Amino acid sequence: MILLLGASGYIGQAFADELRRRGVPFIPLSRRAIDYTHFEVLFDYIRKVNPSFLINAAGYTGHPDIDSCESERGKTLMANVVFPQVVAKACYMTNTHWGHVSSASIYSGAKLFANGGWRNETDLNNEETRQLLCEEPERFRPFTELDEPNFSFRHTPCSFYSGTKVLAEETLRGFGNNYIWRPGIVFDQFDATRNLLSKLQRCAKIHDCVNPLSHRGDFVRACLDLWERSSPFGIYNVVNPGAISTRHIAEMMERMLPLDRRFEFWRDDAEFYDCVARAPRPGCLLSAAKLLAAGVRMRPAQEALEHTLARWSSPAQVETQMVPVESWG
Repeated sequence: MILLLGASGYIGQAFADELRRRGVPFIPLSRRAIDYTHFEVLFDYIRKVNPSFLINAAGYTGHPDIDSCESERGKTLMANVVFPQVVAKACYMTNTHWGHVSSASIYSGAKLFANGGWRNETDLNNEETRQLLCEEPERFRPFTELDEPNFSFRHTPCSFYSGTKVLAEETLRGFGNNYIWRPGIVFDQFDATRNLLSKLQRCAKIHDCVNPLSHRGDFVRACLDLWERSSPFGIYNVVNPGAISTRHIAEMMERMLPLDRRFEFWRDDAEFYDCVARAPRPGCLLSAAKLLAAGVRMRPAQEALEHTLARWSSPAQVETQMVPVESWG
């Protein structure tokens, strides 16, 4: 039996759906039932039900977007740093294996081969780097789980949200038997406020950036596959291989969906931040090689997007808004 925390959230709901599909018994624990944010409460409950595995899909990504994390720092810190430590301690003391949903927002850029060696290029949005990425992609390498996060409180500027995600990972590494699962920007065919495809349709203008993507269903299936295969504990980038720009996604939507508009884009990063965004947004390339080496394959991002758009269930029927699209969570 699995204990699922955060079952009412966007990722938590997908875990619940997949566990039902697999016929795996689970308890979707709600804070309305018990306030599991308190260590004693969670510890006693775990000891009572003795789950074979625990999934922590709880966290705070901000509402309506990560910009709100900048003003709600206490709430963000408690949900994304303090609470995972509560879960880690309770699982360690009950010898419970568990998995934690982190984020890919802790990296910015990629590794670039230049002047005979590899260096970190932290900005994939400047014109020269973007052109080079299109013309000579072999000169770029994605970050792996062995690379230190470079979009964190140690490597500013970063968003407060991303900083808390890095802090959580630092405290959880080597703390008992756990997985740390990193999703990219999440999407699927169902219209929802946290779905990237829904967000793009609701924006008056789009910020063009390159990021790793995670189909929501693919993500939870891959996470559960790691557990069912008894794969080694540790950090995994759980992303659909291949980074794609938001401009490319917008062009796909214009071609494949019955939209009544053409997408507009912010002129550059400066205009985007001057007009709507408060928190810095990272763009990066992320490797899924470790996931594949564990025997877990996710579809390429392009394939997942095409399949999703072909099955899009409910186009966003709302007025466009002059708000930023948060890239993560």
